[in-house]
Amino acid sequence: MRIGIIILIVAVLGVVGLVFLQKRTPNESMFSETSTQYSVPPEEIISGGPPKDGIPSIDNPKFIPIQEADKWLSNNEPGIAFSRGNTHRFYPYQILVWHEILNDTAEGERILVTYCPLCLTGFIFDPLVKGERVEFGTSGKLWKSNLVMYDRKTDSLWSQILGQAIAGEMTGTTLHAFPSDQMLYGNWKKAFPAGQVLSRDTGAVRFYGSNPYGDYFSATNLALSLAKPTDIRLPNDAFVFGIVRDGEAKAYWTDAVKEKGEIEDSFAGTVFVLRYDEKLDVVRVFEKLADGREERINPFSAFWFSWAAAHPDTSLYK
Repeated sequence: MRIGIIILIVAVLGVVGLVFLQKRTPNESMFSETSTQYSVPPEEIISGGPPKDGIPSIDNPKFIPIQEADKWLSNNEPGIAFSRGNTHRFYPYQILVWHEILNDTAEGERILVTYCPLCLTGFIFDPLVKGERVEFGTSGKLWKSNLVMYDRKTDSLWSQILGQAIAGEMTGTTLHAFPSDQMLYGNWKKAFPAGQVLSRDTGAVRFYGSNPYGDYFSATNLALSLAKPTDIRLPNDAFVFGIVRDGEAKAYWTDAVKEKGEIEDSFAGTVFVLRYDEKLDVVRVFEKLADGREERINPFSAFWFSWAAAHPDTSLYK
């Protein structure tokens, strides 16, 4: 089964959860609009249903070996894969869909694992705020249908798909995104047989791996119902990689990259190489440096509707 289909199903599960918990209502700001900085119109930051921390972050994650995870995690389940040094970890979406944010430490340094099921945005950030790496939590709000986080140092609001603070003291500050992959568990464990898998022992009581909301819905129809189509160049649920350089945005349709195997593209004065790894079934992005070397970067992977909503002037490779 294609990774896209599997991830779509997991995405739907999280979306239905948000809708089930509470109907969206106009934003009740965490701040006074007259005294707070904003980089987006404050009325665009709306309630997603649950209150602040109503979707609990995982703050003390535990990890288990592959042999133990195999008892409950099937090969065709998606998640976020991350490597640093000798540490290789897999964060299953069947767990993240209930939490959306995970505060972790890898090789002695804090990292921020984030997932928005509506937009299929799964990124890992360096949670550096005012010179300190801090914890983040779920704000209970959405911007352009995407997860809005808050940091537990300044209480500023951060857009996940922008990787940037959009309200509060840190407005305009951008988080650095670490390279990671959205991939299937079976492919990941072949590459990292000694890797670590996020445990279901999260400290919260959740029915991980089950569908608590009844029958699955059509992902395409659900995406269309929850987000107005802003750009018809691709279907709403097409999966893209987005890059922002010097204020310019460009999206790359991953299906087009997979079809060619590798593309080289010049954008914003930089040459980017997008390469499909068939064994892992992932597309990776590299920046070609002046000396010819390639440096891996992490694009913003998302459904097309989400990327286009956040970047209405984006160019597109399809």
